Amino acid sequence: MQSTWAKRLVSLLAASSMALPAPGLTAVEIIAHRGASYDAPENTLSAMRLAWEQGADAIELDLWLSRDGRLVVFHDADTKRFGGSARKVSEQTWAELQQLDVGGWKDLRFKGERIPTLESILATVPVGRRAVLEIKCGPEILDALEQALQAAGGRPEQLAIISFSYETLRRAKQRFPQIPHYLLHDYKKRPDTGQYPELGPLLAQAKAGGFQGLNLHFDWPITEAFAAAVKTQGLKLLVWTVDDPAVARRLVKAGVDGLTTNRPGWLRAQLQSSSSLARERQPE
Repeated sequence: MQSTWAKRLVSLLAASSMALPAPGLTAVEIIAHRGASYDAPENTLSAMRLAWEQGADAIELDLWLSRDGRLVVFHDADTKRFGGSARKVSEQTWAELQQLDVGGWKDLRFKGERIPTLESILATVPVGRRAVLEIKCGPEILDALEQALQAAGGRPEQLAIISFSYETLRRAKQRFPQIPHYLLHDYKKRPDTGQYPELGPLLAQAKAGGFQGLNLHFDWPITEAFAAAVKTQGLKLLVWTVDDPAVARRLVKAGVDGLTTNRPGWLRAQLQSSSSLARERQPE
């Protein structure tokens, strides 16, 4: 006969197992691309808060530097897409950029939303989750970024930095050695050679820069062997931007460490559903 303590232990284990993610998902980080940007305006506080509500493991956001040295959470190089001028973000002051309505284009519910400060976004990050910061410009942003991170009291384990620029990322890694850094790369033919990029040179760059991994577009031919080649070098493999459940399932099976998506809650539900169905179909 089981003791009261043993019964209690069995009960606790059963309850905890119900709360666990589906097998195969526990190691896959779901990163909200510009926040939950399918449902809310990208790179806004609304999008970031919604991402946490949807169960994202991390949020991703873009950073520029304004003319007067302020960090600007914004994706495009200019403000034309959001009803502003065609002037570059880097040519406008923070005060000018604050006149821009970055929410109304998505839905009237978000009308009047302004570009947030990085500090205000970092304040939303729950314990155990993180913010992935993409540097859109060059190393000139690093002084302002350091000040913002100090002001926000951001912990290294709750941050990551990414960039398409090897040199910018290398300089950032030197400035913030405790924060994980990932090198971004798309999968397009080089205009000078007409050839697609290869994995080998990227691995060499990541190792030389002291980075923690690669962040690649999903068009890369990512297989189990591909992911293993990355991990053999002691690197992590993140992939962007994945909104197709079939693609996500293939990448999870290949062994990627993280998926960046515009629909964090929905994509996780799709993956968990397919994982549950697979378990049900297994013979006893």
